[in-house]
Amino acid sequence: MSSTGDEQLAEVTVGAVQPHDGTIEIVDPDPRWPQLFSREATRIREALGDRALAVEHVGSTSVPSLAAKPILDIVLAVADSAAEADYVPDLEAAGYVLRIREPDWFQHRLLKGTAPEVNLHVFTAGCPEIDRMTAFRDHLRGNARDRQRYEAVKRDLARRTWRHVQDYADAKGDIVQEIHRAIAGGGRPSRPGA
Repeated sequence: MSSTGDEQLAEVTVGAVQPHDGTIEIVDPDPRWPQLFSREATRIREALGDRALAVEHVGSTSVPSLAAKPILDIVLAVADSAAEADYVPDLEAAGYVLRIREPDWFQHRLLKGTAPEVNLHVFTAGCPEIDRMTAFRDHLRGNARDRQRYEAVKRDLARRTWRHVQDYADAKGDIVQEIHRAIAGGGRPSRPGA
């Protein structure tokens, strides 16, 4: 999501916008995160069957030794993410809640899960954002320098007070773009200030 501000957030939020108005919790890596993802992936696949074209663990909890918000980010690829009737009711029956609808950004949908807390990002299969998210994960898994730089930025930003969690996510934009440039350049470590 590239929006901040109450009005922009309200445009894409399903239900009421809940301001965060606080700092961001970043925790040390939890060795249970891969197991929790596996459990959630099974739940998603059981809910959707062969409509779940891909289920990927992404975000910081998918990178061993990276501190993270204690929220699993999962990418789900379906035939058409805009066709909510094809998958949302079954995911809601499995305990997820539709919270974000972004028709102007790859027809992205975000459903929330609890116990563990999950951000389930839904895109149409073949969407380039899926590749960006998994490439970012894979790069951080294999590049200790960029992983450490990313964590340092996250920890610094997390100490600030944020109106919305999305504002914190947007503030990481510079380091995320630096890492994506490193990925595009063949995976070489990013240079500070690059």
